[in-house]
Amino acid sequence: MPIIINLDVMLAKRKMSLTELSAKVGLTIVNLSILKTGKAKGVRFDTLEAICKALDCKPGDIIDIAD
Repeated sequence: MPIIINLDVMLAKRKMSLTELSAKVGLTIVNLSILKTGKAKGVRFDTLEAICKALDCKPGDIIDIAD
């Protein structure tokens, strides 16, 4: 079962750009882009927490499992 990253969906819902998110969480746009496209091999919990705080969401809103 592949894991789906819905970061682009949450960014659209919050009307936030990747650049804005990058500034808020302190990660490079390149690293966020790798996560957004699903090419990341993993994500640290503190990074996930920072993204969730910036987007006012829960980890399950960003990470899902394909059916």
